Amino acid sequence: MKIVAFAASNSQQSINKQLVTYAASLIDDAETEILDLNDYELPLFSVDKEEELGQPQAAADFLAKLGTADAILISFAEHNGSYTAAYKNLFDWCSRINPKVFQNKPMVLIATSPGRRGGASVLGAAVASAPFFSGEVKANLSIPSFNENFDTASGKLNNSDMDTALREAIKALS
Repeated sequence: MKIVAFAASNSQQSINKQLVTYAASLIDDAETEILDLNDYELPLFSVDKEEELGQPQAAADFLAKLGTADAILISFAEHNGSYTAAYKNLFDWCSRINPKVFQNKPMVLIATSPGRRGGASVLGAAVASAPFFSGEVKANLSIPSFNENFDTASGKLNNSDMDTALREAIKALS
């Protein structure tokens, strides 16, 4: 099984990248590829830019990576209750190439933040919208208070209840 995983953030210090990397490591017998949104940076989407540029190669490349997956794992960062600008922009470009962005892949969607809600707002939006873009959400989980529940030195959750919940969510991809 091939898993394509990424954090929906372009931060170099992304806590969601730390979480998604850990989550991906929990999948037994899988080849995992962790994507970095910084490798798919694009100009701000608009129909004018689309007319000028056509379909940018970076968006096509990102879609192709998703197409190689048997399953997709995403950890969403939350900016002001919504998607990060980097993710939303890439998603918008991709959806113009193929509205079925997630290409009928099974998905596990997670989120974290330093706060008590753990990115719950953006996760709710992602779970609700994924089926419209041909994503089959098998499980979702919000991890609150990242700095208290994740040990950055070991790269693992240190809260056993949350770790168990994450492991259960990940099992949905098997």
